[in-house]
Formats: sequence, structure tokens, C-alpha cells
Amino acid sequence: MVSTKTINASTLSRMFLAGAKNLEAKKEWINELNVFPVPDGDTGTNMTMTIMSAAGEVSSLEDPDMETLCKAISSGSLRGARGNSGVILSQLLRGFTRVAKNLTELDTTAVAEAAQKAVETAYKAVMKPKEGTILTVAKEAALKAAELAPEMDDLEEFFAAVFKHAEETLARTPELLPVLKEAGVVDSGGQGLLEVMRGAMDGFLGKEVVYSSFVKTAGP
Repeated sequence: MVSTKTINASTLSRMFLAGAKNLEAKKEWINELNVFPVPDGDTGTNMTMTIMSAAGEVSSLEDPDMETLCKAISSGSLRGARGNSGVILSQLLRGFTRVAKNLTELDTTAVAEAAQKAVETAYKAVMKPKEGTILTVAKEAALKAAELAPEMDDLEEFFAAVFKHAEETLARTPELLPVLKEAGVVDSGGQGLLEVMRGAMDGFLGKEVVYSSFVKTAGP
């Protein structure tokens, strides 16, 4: 029986790969949402290239511990980072793994702490952080995680509540960024982050995900 109160390296690896796979599956749709900062239709592609670089490294590890796994996620995503959205995603992953790598298992408190570090790291990496983007979705998810962690130890319920709040935040992005409202879309980077989270939740719940494309998509 898989514990729903802690995540070990094996579970985190499965969650990360499932998140990457879901993002890859949705990348064309995310590209179509892309109107900010410029409507060049590549947010989904850039985020996918970024996370797939890390997924390639993660999928080549044999029975990694938390530190080895976190190093592969962080270095792989930094190496593969493309475009604004990819850089922000890589910084979110870098921040998250900086907390996770020091632990053998993650509970709701550790996940909340790692999410907070992820947001801090990403905001610092952007010259002029803009609200109504992936940053806002990540920040609100981290705030909700911090609020819920002290009173919730079941990760399945915890993830569902954090995801719901992130989804509601994404739906509000057009109110925060007029260019999104004009185009009638939500922020593409925020949608991309949500798809990573959605896939990761599937991975946590043990839903079957096919990883065969990772090795050939990964860069050198």
C-alpha cells in the first residue's frame, strides 16, 4: 500500500516523469494560448524542451535516492531551459529540489516548504516579475500549500486542494493581465505549470504513464 502521507524518491521520480509527459502531451494547446510577453506560440514547446531535458536524466537513473534525483531534475532542467517560460520552470524546479534533496521523504510540510523555495527562486530569476503569469499561479499554489500543511497530512487531499486553488488562480490571470483578457485566454505558462501538476498528481496516484518517448526526446 502506497503511503499517502509521505513521498519517497521513487514516488517523486514517478510524479516528475508523469508531469513531464502530461506537459508534452498538451504542448500544442499551450502554444495556442501564448500571447504574453509576445504572441510567438512557443510557450508549450519551450516548457516541454526544458522539462524533457530533465526527464531524460531522471529516466536514466537506476533506483536513485532523493539527492541524486533532485540533482538530475535541477541540472537537467537548467541545461534544457528555453525561453522565458522554460527558464522560470527550471528555476521553480531548482528551488523545489533545493529543499527536497536534503530529505529522504516529503510530507505536506516539506512539500509546502519546497514550493515556497521554488517560488522565491523563480521570482529572483526574473528581472521584472509580472503578475498574471506562471509566477502568480506558482505563488498562489505555494501560499495555499503553506496554509493547508499544518492541518492536513494526507497528500492526496492536500494535492487536490492546492491544485484546485492553482486552477482558480489561472482562471483569474486575464483579470491581472489585460493582454490575456483581450485575447480571451488564460496565461500559457500558468497553464503549462498546471499540466505538470496534473500529471504529477496522476503519477502520485499510480496511474499508468508511458515513458517511452523520454529517452529519444532528451538532449545530449
